[in-house]
Amino acid sequence: MKRIVMMILRNLIFVPYMWCQLCYHASHVEKYTENEHFKLLKYIVYRANKGGNVRIEAYGEEHIPKENGFMIFPNHQGMYDVLALIATMEQPISVVAKKEVANVPFLKQVFACIHAKSIDREDIRQSMKVILEVSEEVKKGRNYVIFPEGTRSKQGNVLGEFKAGSFKTATKAKCPIVPVALINAFEPFDRNSVKNVTVQVHFLKPIQYEEYKEMKTNEIAILVKKQIQETIKKYEKK
Repeated sequence: MKRIVMMILRNLIFVPYMWCQLCYHASHVEKYTENEHFKLLKYIVYRANKGGNVRIEAYGEEHIPKENGFMIFPNHQGMYDVLALIATMEQPISVVAKKEVANVPFLKQVFACIHAKSIDREDIRQSMKVILEVSEEVKKGRNYVIFPEGTRSKQGNVLGEFKAGSFKTATKAKCPIVPVALINAFEPFDRNSVKNVTVQVHFLKPIQYEEYKEMKTNEIAILVKKQIQETIKKYEKK
């Protein structure tokens, strides 16, 4: 909370304008292209990071597919994760998020701009509907982020269970899977501190459909978790 307050105070001149712009974009989604929405969000995240003593280090950006229509599967550390990805991506991304955060102020507006999907983990029929919708949109060229843990780990850089069902969208879309290792992404919003913090975003080599088409979703989940876990172990600063 302290860091969020500092972000606002240090951007006090810009906050009213940026908030109005964000709300307008969120209320008039079809008026702007996805690139225009994403450009605004990147600027807001840039100002927030600068005001909040947050530094982003991105690695493996050459692994991001050049053609749209891929899915990103990062570990889930906290509320800052999506902002870290927005800060490091050049292509617009959408997100599949649990319904519990769909109406959180600011996130609600951000999600509207990126065409995010809300999923009800207790409603199997609704979850399957979202999976089918996302897979069709990925086939048409939209890029999506799904957190395979389903909820933040709450253990810092320690990973939770990767749920096999989260990979059904990729198998149906037959798209590249991009594992992403987030390191210290929990610190900006989940720790009550304003000290300088560095968040690492590691884009790992995409797993092409030809590589996983014979695998079961639980096997894909194990593979992706293993790659992310090894990356965190290698680059986490003790």
